[in-house]
Order: sequence, then C-alpha cells, then structure tokens
Amino acid sequence: MTAPLAAPNVKRYLPWVVATALFMEQLDSTIINTAIPAMATSLQVTPLSLKAVVTSYILSLAVCIPVSGWIADRFGTRRVFSAAVAIFTLSSILCGLSLSVPMLVAARILQGMAAALMMPVGRLTIVRTFPKGELLTAMNFVIIPALIGPLLGPTIGGLIVHWLPWRVIFFINVPVGLAAQFLIHRHMPDYRGDTPRPLDVIGLILFGSGTALLSWLLEVFGAHQLDLWSGVFLSALSVALLLAYVLHARRIEFPLLRLALFKVRTFRVSVVGGFITRLGVGGLPFLLPLLYQLGLGLPAWQSGLLMMPAAAGAMGMKLVATHLLRRFGYRQILIVNTVLIGITISLFATVTAGTPLLLIVGLSLAQGLFNSLQFSSMNSMAYADITTADSSMASTIASSLQQMSMSFGLACGSLVTAWYLGALPESDRLAVTSALHHAFLTLGVVTALSSASFWALRKDDGESVSKGAAPVPETPAA
Repeated sequence: MTAPLAAPNVKRYLPWVVATALFMEQLDSTIINTAIPAMATSLQVTPLSLKAVVTSYILSLAVCIPVSGWIADRFGTRRVFSAAVAIFTLSSILCGLSLSVPMLVAARILQGMAAALMMPVGRLTIVRTFPKGELLTAMNFVIIPALIGPLLGPTIGGLIVHWLPWRVIFFINVPVGLAAQFLIHRHMPDYRGDTPRPLDVIGLILFGSGTALLSWLLEVFGAHQLDLWSGVFLSALSVALLLAYVLHARRIEFPLLRLALFKVRTFRVSVVGGFITRLGVGGLPFLLPLLYQLGLGLPAWQSGLLMMPAAAGAMGMKLVATHLLRRFGYRQILIVNTVLIGITISLFATVTAGTPLLLIVGLSLAQGLFNSLQFSSMNSMAYADITTADSSMASTIASSLQQMSMSFGLACGSLVTAWYLGALPESDRLAVTSALHHAFLTLGVVTALSSASFWALRKDDGESVSKGAAPVPETPAA
C-alpha cells in the first residue's frame, strides 16, 4: 500500500473531496425523477418509456460496484476516483445533449458505471487515511451527502424543470465535477493493494448478473409491469445465481467478494443490520412526496420543501453524533435509535390535511436527526475491527449491500402501499392517503423490530472508532 500524499492538510480536505463527489452522485440519482414528464415531451415519447433511463443507471451500479475494490487496488485510489468523477461529469453532459431515448440510456449506463466506483473507492480512501480514533468524525461528515442528496433531488429537479429546460438537471454536475477534480489532484491520497490479486471473472458474472436481475425485478415490481409467474421465475433465477456465487467464493483463493469478512461480528452486524433497517427507511423518499401531494394536496415544489427539514436535521446531527457514540456506545445507540426511527416513520401515519405545518416540520426534522445518527453509526462501526489489508474488500461488500438495500427499500415502500390500496383506483385521494398511512405504520414496525439485529453487539464494540482504542480482531478475515 502506497503512502498518502505529502500535503500536510490532506486530512482536512479529503472528507470535502469525497463528500463533493458523493453529493453530485446522490443528487443526480434522484433529481431525474421529477423531470421524466418534461423529458418525455421533449423527446416525443411516453413517460413510461423512460423507465429504462432510471433502471439502466441502477443496473450498471449493481454490476460494477463489486469490482470497484479490485480496480482500486490495481490502479490506485486517486487515479480511479479521478477517472470516475471525470466519466460521471462527461456522461452528465452526454445526458443533457441526448436527442433520443437510446442515447440517454447509454449515457446513463456510463453514469452508473462511474458512480459505482465513486462511493466504495471514496469510502476506502477515508478508511485508509484516518486512524481508527478519527474515523468516526470523518465518516460522519462524508455520510451527509448520502442523506441530503435524495431529499434535495426532487426539490431541485422540480424547480429546474419549472423554470428551465430539463437538460439543465444534468449540466449542473459540470461545475461540481470540475471542483471535485481540482480537490482530487491536490488532496487525494493514492493507495494500492499490497498484493496483486487476479480478477474473479466467474464471480463477477454470477454476482453481477444476480444482483442486476434482482435490482431490475424490484424496479418493475414497483411499476406492476410483470406478471406473477414471470416474477417468481426470475426471482428464483436471481437467488440461484447469488447462491451459486456463495458456493463459488468458498472454493477459490481470491473471490470477488470475500465472504469470510462476515466472521467479524462488528462488520456483520453493521452490514446485515443496516440492510434490514434500510427496508423501512429506504421507502420514505418515495412515500413522503406522495403523502404531501395527495394527502395534503400540496404542489410538487411545496412538497419538496417539506423534505428540507430532514436534510437540516441530518447535517445538524453530525455536530453531536461523535459525542453520543462515545458516551453511550454503539450497541445502546443503535438499539434505541432504530426504535426511534420506527416510531418516527409510524407517526407520519397521523399526518393529514388538518395537521399543523409546524408539527410536520418537527417530525421531518426528527427523521433527519435519527437517520443521520443511524447511518453514521452503522457505516463507521463496520470498519472498527477490519484490518487495513481488508479495508478494500470491506468497502466493496458494504457498498454492494447498501445499494441493494436502497433498491429493496424503495420497492418495499411501493409494494406495501400498493397492497393496502388493493383494487381501488389511484385517483381516489382518500384511498391513496389511507394506503400510505397503513404503509407508514407497517414500515415503522418493521424498522423498530430490526433493532433486534443489533442485540448481538457487545457493550465495548466499536470503541476503537468512537474512543480511539486499539482494536483486537476477534476472527481472522482470511
């Protein structure tokens, strides 16, 4: 592993480097949704035909994230991160210049490939640059873009489409990408793997095709575009591919994703527990705008503004998250905070047209606070007992499952609401509002119950990150 750059202020600016690129990626992944109608009119197609513009991005993410760790170890974190930002910026320009749906889909696939490198490689660089005792503070800062991007995306997208051509939503990435490139070349360390390892091509095919198929199924299930038997068959096929990868990974020396890392308790609980928790949380960016627009009768831009307090809460929590984790520990924080998130989600079931605006703002603020503490805790604890040699693999696994959990969360929110709505038409405002209220209650209960996944933690787990104590790995990862 090569040493970091000689710049004395690399630790000061590195979180800004990673956060800038991740904010661009997270904002772009959600900003496009509100522009679909305008894009369809401009390209002279139906809005449903643009579904591929969204799914192509998600599929390329699912396929390319697993190989990001190998690429970073082979070519270096600075070169890979810089190339990813450059490709993402260039593909954003191509999206804005697209004259047809195939051109737009091709550019979105390129965007997804670049985004698949940015998140895990950025996280890997943070983990390798900061010692355990400083990792929590750095991760606490970098997680903010992942929290506020999905919240601000619909608002910014709605405002842009209302006042400007839809192509502008892609061009705003250009100045952000250029600023990120400047920071990367000045402050980005360049790390490589100590021992070159061959690329697990068979593993990439099995895991990549399995996750891509599963991600695609979640998208089409949410849009009700697949019959039951086809869905069952393809779901079974995706599970079979993933199980085949598990068997394959146990037989070779250098698997694409080394599953032995799950023997480390703090990593296992963080990644698996976080996956379950995101099932409830992941549906909120989809369900809340529906509640505000259908239940409260607000226009899209006002609905977007009601998402802003959550973003403010997420940024505010970073000021006290480190102190809370040092005071109470990861186990107590994650168990209690997960229940609080579940309660907050459930309380959205009480929001009606007669609910005072101040209460809605307060509820949204609480949601942002609790979510921020949850993700900061899970993301930093994952590396508490991971050695430097395993940090690349750990980042790749965590990023892969995080992307899958986000897709699962959005699909769960959509499917649960559709189940409660039943055969009633979506034009029935009262029926849709009632279905949304029941969905919030269901997702809130599921989230609260997921706190049980953190009971496996010990009182002192994560202290190497929150208090700077020297970690003692409980189980070798290899």
